[in-house]
Amino acid sequence: MGKVVVIGGGAAGLMAAYAAGSRGAQVTLLERNEKLGKKIYITGKGRCNLTNDCPPDEFLENVVRGGKFLTGVLWSFSPKDMMSLCERFSLPVKVERGNRVFPVSDHASDVTKMLERACLSVGVTIKLQEYVKEIGVLHSTMRDIITQNGVYPCEAVVIATGGLSYPSTGSTGDGLRFAKSLGHKIAPCVPSLVGLNCKGDFSSLQGVSLKNVCLFAKRGGKVIFSEQGEMLFTHYGISGPLVLSLSARINRLPFAELSCYIDFKPALDRETLDARLVRDLSERKNEQMKNVMRGLLPSALCLPVLKGAGIDPLKQANAVTREERSRLLDTLKNFPIVLTSLRGFEEAVVTSGGVELKDVSSKTMESKLAPGVFFAGEVLDVDAYTGGFNLQIAFSTGMAAGIAAARHAGKTGE
Repeated sequence: MGKVVVIGGGAAGLMAAYAAGSRGAQVTLLERNEKLGKKIYITGKGRCNLTNDCPPDEFLENVVRGGKFLTGVLWSFSPKDMMSLCERFSLPVKVERGNRVFPVSDHASDVTKMLERACLSVGVTIKLQEYVKEIGVLHSTMRDIITQNGVYPCEAVVIATGGLSYPSTGSTGDGLRFAKSLGHKIAPCVPSLVGLNCKGDFSSLQGVSLKNVCLFAKRGGKVIFSEQGEMLFTHYGISGPLVLSLSARINRLPFAELSCYIDFKPALDRETLDARLVRDLSERKNEQMKNVMRGLLPSALCLPVLKGAGIDPLKQANAVTREERSRLLDTLKNFPIVLTSLRGFEEAVVTSGGVELKDVSSKTMESKLAPGVFFAGEVLDVDAYTGGFNLQIAFSTGMAAGIAAARHAGKTGE
């Protein structure tokens, strides 16, 4: 029976440990924290959006980087397979808006407990507060996993240590360091699915939530992102679902080359919105513009939009010229936001960047440079939009790595 060590007790590591154990390997899982799945606990606002119930081809459309690399593993262990595994280990799940899958209990901790049950059912040994310092070489077919408490010899090791996001959960880049020591190149890591800092004073808009708006960004005059949904103004700039998706699309681009806009009324074309404006101005002709605008926008946005259009907020509606109305239309459909930077890793849902994929097998997740070393989850240069996609990537790569690690350990351990 070959020995497999899994480094990291998050989503990818727990799945890899279960997969390796279910294939007959003697598995030890090493977790640096005092409990398993620390990052799982905070996903989906504590509810854990564990996957997305869509076919693999639709799933891949939501992968930002690494789609081609992930195609095989997502077909081998799909969202449906993950949902079946949950049911098998007594975790009922439900599907909500946008095909997002949650535990029926709405408790993220239940997902971690289910994965732990799965691991224990196949004899995985779990060691908590076990910090891995380095991966050594014992001889040609064996490696020493060196921790602060001792040494764990094994035929195969799965590195599932996460990226750099939410460092308070233990994601401090250890796996990237291990990979580098084995000769792997690391794609530069940047925060993804994160809020965006913006130029200007946003204190008056802090807390304003927008629904059914369109957020779009351009580079060199070409639209590179355009989505409808919800967003939020904060003290530093913008956040919310639309903004997190935008961050994933632009996090490796120079912000100086980007222009970003909000269309407050995407359901109305310019002509229809103009007719609405004409009606409002006519019906409320003796009112000041700052009051008229409240029929179109949240009150906190009325002054910034009027300022953007160059209209005095105290001006009476019947005094607004055709040219001013045209500028107001432009501002409602193209409200500019000047992006300055991404928020930090401490607020990022995932890391964009990681172990470069060209030196990792897309079938087995095995290193092409160091036989017997496998990677799973966020440590790899793969990431996706929100909606359960990133956790499913962790589960699918973890399953592939665990199965292949067990096979490798079985061959070399004979």
